[in-house]
Amino acid sequence: MPLSDTISVVSINYRTPLLLDECVRSFTNFYPDIPFLIVDNGSQDDSLETIRTLEQDLPSVSSVLFEENRYHGPAMDAALRRLESNYVFFLDSDTVTKQGGFLEEMAALCAPPACYGVGKMVLINRRGFAVLSGLPALASAYMLIDRKLYLTLPPFVHHGFPGLQNFRAAREAGFQLAKYPIDEYIHHLGRGTAALYGYGLGLRSRLDFVLHKLGF
Repeated sequence: MPLSDTISVVSINYRTPLLLDECVRSFTNFYPDIPFLIVDNGSQDDSLETIRTLEQDLPSVSSVLFEENRYHGPAMDAALRRLESNYVFFLDSDTVTKQGGFLEEMAALCAPPACYGVGKMVLINRRGFAVLSGLPALASAYMLIDRKLYLTLPPFVHHGFPGLQNFRAAREAGFQLAKYPIDEYIHHLGRGTAALYGYGLGLRSRLDFVLHKLGF
């Protein structure tokens, strides 16, 4: 079965049209037939024009345009509930795909019945910060998720690490994660949107950071 019948790609955009353009075009250079959904979080800038151009130039690209910023995690959740593909590959807008071949290998690793996702493995504490020993999770910048299993778990939320509750529940349910060297295929700029506009978490984010540093 062709990958285009089982996998959809999702990229969340918030006011980073230049990054988004490079993200989408570099990915579709290698996977022109994989359905690519852009979810725009109420950017109200040049993003809409960029998205329209991408849709005109690339037949695989479509979009969902929110009127306001729902933030990254809830936008990811909305995409998962709109799509019908078996798997969803999340790709941050501040990424550049350098070579192909990874989706085929990731799909083979993400086999039923119990594998939930594939990607770069990270360990996080209960506040979502990277640690040396903690909860196994996937870096959301470039991960493949089993959509039907996702729908049985708590949703991605507005948080510095949107999948914190989701991956905890996945582990409790016995779902497995598979490690894959995706960063050998895709360059992630890192904090491309957050560096410009923050996470929109306000005091909660700063409190979590302080408590994390204090070891709580």
